[in-house]
Amino acid sequence: MVLYKLIQEYRRSRESGSTLTLLNHDWNPMVTFKAIRESEKNPLLYIHYAIIFIVFAFVLYIIPVPFLVKLAIPVFLLILVIVPIMSQFFNYGLPVLCWVALFFSSKFIPLQLRPPITVKVLPGMETILYGDNLSQLLASYTCTFLDVLAWIPYGILHFSLPFVVAAMIFLFAPPKTLRLYSFTFGYMNLVGVIIQNLLFACAPPWYKVLHGLEKANYSMKGSPGGLARIDKILGIDMYTSAFTNSPLIFGALPSLHSACASLDALWLCYLFPRFTPLWCVYVCWLWFSTMYLTHHYFFDLTFGCSLAIAAFYSTKLAGKLPINNKFCRWSYDHLDLFDPVKEDPLVTDNSFLIEDDLDVDDDVLFDDTSIEMRDISTA
Repeated sequence: MVLYKLIQEYRRSRESGSTLTLLNHDWNPMVTFKAIRESEKNPLLYIHYAIIFIVFAFVLYIIPVPFLVKLAIPVFLLILVIVPIMSQFFNYGLPVLCWVALFFSSKFIPLQLRPPITVKVLPGMETILYGDNLSQLLASYTCTFLDVLAWIPYGILHFSLPFVVAAMIFLFAPPKTLRLYSFTFGYMNLVGVIIQNLLFACAPPWYKVLHGLEKANYSMKGSPGGLARIDKILGIDMYTSAFTNSPLIFGALPSLHSACASLDALWLCYLFPRFTPLWCVYVCWLWFSTMYLTHHYFFDLTFGCSLAIAAFYSTKLAGKLPINNKFCRWSYDHLDLFDPVKEDPLVTDNSFLIEDDLDVDDDVLFDDTSIEMRDISTA
């Protein structure tokens, strides 16, 4: 039984005295400041915090709330990232909070900063690349069964699955992996919302159904598309009002539904590789639902999927991804990191000198297969 085995591994880890999986229960902010002073100065870390600061400053500038509220928000965020018991979770979740803040403040972005809305590019790209408008073909026939089939991944799993994946990663992946998921998930969505808001605003398929190819403007209301039929089936207003008054209406490209599903699938393939076909089926299922419900073109979906692949493999190829080769987080006594050089099929000679915290003579040459690569950092 999985639960019983988890408990056994947890007890074994505690009895062995391993500190790798322990959570920080300290409330003293000075611990965080001391760790910052003693940590290695990484330029990428400064870039990361600069991005977070700029986006949050922009959001606070455009949202119409009282000054005291604008002052309280950064104070609250600062508390989350300097108190150790909270910072171990929220510090790595800052990109997610940043994306959510920018998304819900999208409607307050000044018009002079927004790009013109394109109506013809996406259906044109669809026809050029794939020979026809796939979204229009899938949405040409509707029935209650297909409505419910499309609703499950688009209206339910899309919002709940990231939390499930995060929980699975926390339990079954090596320690320190959840922070990587938060980073990739947050930055992927943040890049997507920046593209949608500030670089390339695109009308989704439901716009063409309602308005044809007439010019769009930012004063227009949104539409639930095919999800309106779900509201009729359920007899409640679950999606119509929400999508009609969405803060981001012309955000068809990239499809963040596709991006999130693809990223979740990639992390699940990393976590449970034996079920890879199942995770691929889920992505295809969500792709069908987005086109059937007239919320995205297929071109949007491929763009979103590419964004997810870039986010996941940038982490993996940077050599930050722990190797997942044990049952759960409490099964690990140390971390082995994925070595992109060693796994590169184009590299024929993998011999190199390893001097990572090893007490060896300078004239001794080690082959990479002669020792075990270990991650001893806390970063």
